Amino acid sequence: MPLRSTVAADHRATPVTACPTRPAGDRPGRTHGLFPMSSIPAVNVASVPQRSPLRYPGGKTWLVPHIRVWLSRRSTPSVVFEPFCGGGIVSLTAVMEGLARRAVLTEIDRDVAAFWHSALCHAEELCDRVFHFDATRENVEKIAASDPANLLDRGFRTLVLNRTRRSGILAPGASFTRTGENGKGLTSRWYPKTIVRRLRHIDACAERIVFCEGDGMKLLDSMALIEDAVVFVDPPYTAGGKRAGRRLYTHHQLDHARLFETLAESNVDFLMTYDMAPQIVALVREHNFAAVRVAMKNSHHALLRELVITRHAVFAD
Repeated sequence: MPLRSTVAADHRATPVTACPTRPAGDRPGRTHGLFPMSSIPAVNVASVPQRSPLRYPGGKTWLVPHIRVWLSRRSTPSVVFEPFCGGGIVSLTAVMEGLARRAVLTEIDRDVAAFWHSALCHAEELCDRVFHFDATRENVEKIAASDPANLLDRGFRTLVLNRTRRSGILAPGASFTRTGENGKGLTSRWYPKTIVRRLRHIDACAERIVFCEGDGMKLLDSMALIEDAVVFVDPPYTAGGKRAGRRLYTHHQLDHARLFETLAESNVDFLMTYDMAPQIVALVREHNFAAVRVAMKNSHHALLRELVITRHAVFAD
């Protein structure tokens, strides 16, 4: 039986690519008082396959080299769970590169869920709409104001708004792209041929992808029942009162302590990403997880540090 949907940049950070941009203490293997830098070299995200049609705030294309190392160090997992899937880049990479046999994605956001349902169950219809959509401001504003009649309508609406709003933000109040790439404004991220190519690549492996609309925490509660499973966790960054997750995502409330406790009790192999908030640092230590830092620059060239957290040390020298 085909494994299909069960549903009836940018704020994106990029890895620092040159050592001189790092603070003096940020060298692989040095803890700098907290956690060591990752041993995986920083990469230019342009060199990594772009598999998702969605632009996502906090997208994880930069993480792909870590995902490859994490999944390749063991026998091929039967399934990779992604409980907060968003753009789904990790699951798509795992399935398309043969790093996992199947993937189970979960997303609570109704609009994003409609996109995944459409991509997995109505790929040709979705591709046809993309090809024939004239992304003028009038047409985009019209679709933004529409009340979708069905899941395909809603999924297409999500894709259009994601590709035409600033940084792909879907949360209420997000503005449309103004200047955009090369001054193209609203259409600067609307590439019909590229989007359709990615949709068809997803459709080609859709029988190995299950999508469930719902609470990612409930998926985590059930994943221990699956033998030889792994889980990638990329929750909204709201620990310690962080405002970014609240601004970027419609569904941002999360019990971070419960998330860590669930992973600790499951014994499932996992990889999790977080910003380096004090609450998260404390939870990593409390559960004796391993963590490394990855130096990042956001779109405003501000230096950020994200944590890559695993049950056992994987990326530290």
